Amino acid sequence: MSDLLADSLNKIKVYENTGRAECTVAATKLVKSVLEALKKSGYIMEMQELAEGKFKVLKVTLSNKINDIGVVKPRHAVTFDDYQRYEVRYIPSKDFGMLIVSTSQGIMTNKEAKEKHIGGRLLAYVY
Repeated sequence: MSDLLADSLNKIKVYENTGRAECTVAATKLVKSVLEALKKSGYIMEMQELAEGKFKVLKVTLSNKINDIGVVKPRHAVTFDDYQRYEVRYIPSKDFGMLIVSTSQGIMTNKEAKEKHIGGRLLAYVY
C-alpha cells in the first residue's frame, strides 16, 4: 500500500508547478485534515468531496501560492521545545512556510501547536 498523503501532496505540487487550476486527490481522513489546514492558511482555495464510482475523491482548487510541499518521513515525534529545530530543517526562512503536525487535539500547523504548548508528530511541510 502506498502513502496516500504523500501521493496527494505530490500531485498538488506537480499541478501547481504546471499552472493547473485544480486537481483531484484521494479522500481519506488524514488527507482531508491536512488540506483543511492548508486551506485555513491560504495555500489552497477550496476543496469539495465527490463520489467517483465506489471511491470518494477531493477536488482541490489551487491558489498557485505553493513553492514546495511534501511529507516528512519518518514522521518524527516533536516536543514543544523541538519545533525550532525542525522549522530550520524543512522551512527555508522564518514566517515563510509551515509544518503540519498531528497532535492529540487534531491536525494543526506548527504555529497553532506552539500557541497551545503541545507536541505531536510531523506530517508535512509547505512554503
